[in-house]
Amino acid sequence: MNMEFFLPIAEVYVSLPLIFTLSLVVGILSGLFGVGGGFLMTPFLIFLGVPPAYAVPNEANNILGTSISGSTTHYLKGTLDYKMGLMIVAGGTVGTLLGILTFTYFQDIGKINIVISLSYMYILAIIGTMMLVQGVSEIDRARKKIVLKQKLHSHYWIHGLPFRMRFKKSRLYESIFTPIIIGLIVGFIAAIMGVGGAFILVPAMIYIIGMPTKLIPGTSLFVTIFISAIVTILHAFNYGSIDLILVTVLICGSILGVQVGQKIGEKVDSSEFKTILAVLLLLVGIAIAYDSFFSEDTIRQVTDNGISALGPVSQFVRDLSKDVPVLYGMTSIVLALVLGVGAAIIRRQLSNLRKKYATKAQ
Repeated sequence: MNMEFFLPIAEVYVSLPLIFTLSLVVGILSGLFGVGGGFLMTPFLIFLGVPPAYAVPNEANNILGTSISGSTTHYLKGTLDYKMGLMIVAGGTVGTLLGILTFTYFQDIGKINIVISLSYMYILAIIGTMMLVQGVSEIDRARKKIVLKQKLHSHYWIHGLPFRMRFKKSRLYESIFTPIIIGLIVGFIAAIMGVGGAFILVPAMIYIIGMPTKLIPGTSLFVTIFISAIVTILHAFNYGSIDLILVTVLICGSILGVQVGQKIGEKVDSSEFKTILAVLLLLVGIAIAYDSFFSEDTIRQVTDNGISALGPVSQFVRDLSKDVPVLYGMTSIVLALVLGVGAAIIRRQLSNLRKKYATKAQ
């Protein structure tokens, strides 16, 4: 029995159950380690045959859904700095537009696939190495019972910039250019690679901006919502590369996985698993390098049978993408919004029910 499904927009055959399973696993890792899963899920999609030019925007749409879910949870808890977030979003908007222009340039000269692959190869090598060193160090300190005291907010040239503003929620007095520059870098990378940029944004919030730890996850997710939404709508309008069927499977798997990962993270020490994630990232980076430089260039041809055999839903998605790209892009954002907020509300209700029954049991 053939379990492969023909994606109407990406125009390739894929296994939707396998994609759901992978997004579920990546979501668990994201919830467990508090990192975005874009730098894992996008390479996985590419390995499964989805062209990089389609893998990037669809994963960005997926990140939008999971970010909405997580940000809604932090909104209900009050652990979100809107003012700081909007400053980062301002820079992120400019960075995203620059990233889309860069994406378009390499798309036009036929080099976008190799650019995306090389970007992931270098980024995964850097992140994987850093996480491996950090994970080993944490395990060593825990074994030796060493308490490390470090200065979280170091001062760099960026702190000398003018136009300072007071951020009451974070209790900071920073130049508005500090979060704007950080947002610009994150937006540029997100547009090209289809990631949320948390692997840059979170460390920058800690070590450069100096935000309180409790406000960082919610604010990071808040920023990611806007950047991912811009990436999604621009890719949908310019290239028609958002596949609603693929996005729905990705979001459902990721949201469920994040909830599971966060629950596991509350009960176990993730430092010992960090080295495993680091090794996984390095292996994915090596696989991308091999695929880029050593494997034969195999292009999956679109078959007439695949297009002619489209069902009514797939045909509707294909027609809507081509005929009304702006409406199609907005539909993908609304889909992410509904699934993301719905997941957050369900989680909140289940949490309230558990507390209610726990109180009655006492």
